[in-house]
Amino acid sequence: MSIVIINTGFSNLYSIKSAIRRIGYTSSVTDSIHDIKVADKIFLPGIGTAASLIKTLTQNHLLSFIKKTNQPILGICLGMQLLGKYSYEGKKCVLLNKISNSIKKLPHKNCSVPHIGWNTVHYKHSHFLFKNIDNNTRFYFLHSYYMDVNPYTISISTHGLQFCSSVAIQNFFGVQFHPEKSGNVGEQLIKNFLEI
Repeated sequence: MSIVIINTGFSNLYSIKSAIRRIGYTSSVTDSIHDIKVADKIFLPGIGTAASLIKTLTQNHLLSFIKKTNQPILGICLGMQLLGKYSYEGKKCVLLNKISNSIKKLPHKNCSVPHIGWNTVHYKHSHFLFKNIDNNTRFYFLHSYYMDVNPYTISISTHGLQFCSSVAIQNFFGVQFHPEKSGNVGEQLIKNFLEI
């Protein structure tokens, strides 16, 4: 199986690669559209601002490809947020618009921003992304912006408010948390994605 991690220039690329290796698979980090087009599974990681990630993907001629691909793709953190319509981080930024929700800043009321650390992930209905993972398991988060709960939400978490912590729409999947930093349960989620 060909597994690629899109080289978005962010720091969590090799921790994802290491997590994939620990569960018995090999992957490559690349921004080559040729290599990405022939991949069986694609990871879209991101840390930083939506505008910087969109710029990087556009410069590498990947943005329109990602929007149209039929390959299974897992967005992590900012990579998940890219599935929304707009981001209000800095100047309003147009995203992939797979989900018609916009990305907004977490409120400072009753919580710290950014949201850093372990938090519970709750799913109402079982989904194969959470196969062999108990409901209300804790995953590691690091983010200041969020997506509202929507029809494509498969899990929710709470930090000052309820927010969407994972989504699934067609061949696009996204997690707001960092499975590569979430120990065994995070590796199980990555394994589930790879074994779709």
